[in-house]
Amino acid sequence: MTATLVNEASPPTAAGAAVRRRTRRRGRIIALLFVFPALLLLGALVVYPVLFSIGRSFFDASGTRFVGGDNYAEMFRDPATLKAIRNTTIWVVVAPALLTGLGLILAVLVEKVRWATAFKLLLFMPMAVSFLAAGIIFRLAYDEDPNKGVLNAAAVSIHDAFKGASSYPTARAREGQGLTQGRDGSYATSAGASPGDSVTLPMVGVLPKDLPKDASPAYAAAGKKAASDELRGVVYLDFTPGGGGKQGKVDPRESGLPGMKVEAVRDGRTVAGTTTAADGSFRFQGLKSGSYTVKLPASNFAAPYQGVSWLGPTLVTPAIIGAYLWIWTGFAMVLIGAGLSTLPRDALEAARMDGANEWQIFRRITVPLLAPVLTVVFVTLVINVMKVFDLVYIIAPGPVQEDATVLATQMWLVSFGGGNNQGLGSALGVLLLLLVIPAMVFNVRRFRRSQR
Repeated sequence: MTATLVNEASPPTAAGAAVRRRTRRRGRIIALLFVFPALLLLGALVVYPVLFSIGRSFFDASGTRFVGGDNYAEMFRDPATLKAIRNTTIWVVVAPALLTGLGLILAVLVEKVRWATAFKLLLFMPMAVSFLAAGIIFRLAYDEDPNKGVLNAAAVSIHDAFKGASSYPTARAREGQGLTQGRDGSYATSAGASPGDSVTLPMVGVLPKDLPKDASPAYAAAGKKAASDELRGVVYLDFTPGGGGKQGKVDPRESGLPGMKVEAVRDGRTVAGTTTAADGSFRFQGLKSGSYTVKLPASNFAAPYQGVSWLGPTLVTPAIIGAYLWIWTGFAMVLIGAGLSTLPRDALEAARMDGANEWQIFRRITVPLLAPVLTVVFVTLVINVMKVFDLVYIIAPGPVQEDATVLATQMWLVSFGGGNNQGLGSALGVLLLLLVIPAMVFNVRRFRRSQR
């Protein structure tokens, strides 16, 4: 009786297993149907281009002749490519470390700010700006002309506030009137002058509209006689508005040059110095008897300070990294701030009760607990900076493009920007892929461990 019941129950059990298998198979098919469009796009937009680039890297520029590894060998012989690798290394070493550090500091400080949400929004806003727009913004900000570039305008203002600008950068001495130019750009009298003498120093090259507002005619000052114990003179603009006048002679309508530095030199040493008055006059009193040279120092004629060459060969890469920091600091701060909000507060409070100060808490508790988040942020930024292209291509001017180039821009320049060598460009693309893959694998493994 028992055997009969078992035999009768067996067929339904086997039938149920078959139904379950068919249901699972149908579920897999339906899942594949839903996933297939995504897999198709992934294959068309990612897998196929990667495989095609790898294959193309083994052919010459025309794509018809197989050259094997010649493109890879040429890649490491090309000075421009080596410079791109060097600049990419600088980016990878500097930018992620600075961003992670800034993000950590700002995330900790924002917790103590009253308007924390508004502050985070303000720092995160550059992420909404495209790299193209950000590149244009910083290209203008880094402009060498102080009238256009905001950074150089600030640099010139600070410099002139502390050091002052030259009085007459375009002025020069009238030729053949007893003034000779030194190697440093200064002017000095050819003949010696003694106490009791009066000298005239004619200058040209200053437009009447560029004269200081307090400038007055030099005619009266030129007619004054010097006392026996003083050396007098006048520095004036040897140009009569409207024409007329005589070269080397002070005419009634010719203006003095106020604010000009004048020195009395004897035996190669400066023994006295003064500044011209509104009418260009000057005088040295208390000089010992003897012959002196009257000198106009080069500082009177120095070109005005024009600021820093931010986009020159030396500073172009740090300047572009600065623009990158402006965009991505908010991203790092928000991610690290999210990790900071999950820290166990009891550990922090226990440390404070034990007498630890804020720096000790930050260094020994906050940073170690945030280590997983900091690692993810750092590796993500490493992947990102390896692919940076827009900022470098837009901010760096043409003459210094090669000095700022990174692997992504070099790949584009070699392939489409004039080189027209897709074989070498594909080899650069493969190199960039090989550099990015380890960071991506590390990030994926860490994410899976955190999920478990």
